[in-house]
Amino acid sequence: MRVLRAALFQLCFYLWGAGLVVLFTPALLGPRQGSVFGMRLFGHGTVWLLRVIVGIHVEVRGREHVPKGGCIVAAKHQSAFDTLIYHPLLGDPAIVMKRELLWIPLYGLHSLKARMIPVDRLGGPSALKTMVRLGRAAIELGRPVVIFPQGTRVAPGAQAPYQPGLAALYSQLGVPVVPVATNSGICWPRRSFAKHAGTIVVEFLPPIPPGLPRKQFSARAEAAIEAASNRLIAS
Repeated sequence: MRVLRAALFQLCFYLWGAGLVVLFTPALLGPRQGSVFGMRLFGHGTVWLLRVIVGIHVEVRGREHVPKGGCIVAAKHQSAFDTLIYHPLLGDPAIVMKRELLWIPLYGLHSLKARMIPVDRLGGPSALKTMVRLGRAAIELGRPVVIFPQGTRVAPGAQAPYQPGLAALYSQLGVPVVPVATNSGICWPRRSFAKHAGTIVVEFLPPIPPGLPRKQFSARAEAAIEAASNRLIAS
């Protein structure tokens, strides 16, 4: 039964995504809010599919920690789920994403239209400069910038280094950073067909104010994200 539910979810997930990408193609000719709305709709629909088909519920904690206006959201990344939940939660985030995703037909165009922040992960300092420039433009519009500091999905309990992107944004943009913990990898494991019933928790933690020395900030952000994520995994 679990395998059948996972298979049904996977089918519905891809059909839902592909259908929305095609349905919202005319939005590429209009204001960018059309593509943003499509991304929010995709996230809401996927959360519904998870609950109805697989028995995965979503609990969001700490919304009060997200300041109004521009900020940086530094989120733990364990699952594909993490890439689609922030539009429903934050409305119009600028999400730092790997540049290769722009190659996906139509989806890449919608990502550009919605002003996501594509990054060449092998681009070195020039890629960081581009990320900061696009991040600053998003902050000036009052949009939150979402970044996955480890740069890739990391299985629950596993270790992976934090990349320099988060510290670069923090030191250059001068806005608070909201760490985010999750246990999403337990219910929706990375690189796995399986889906497990349960509750995915997305927990926004108290913001870190701007102005800290870079090393102090990096240590504080990593400690907060890892400790809270491990707590969620163990609970």
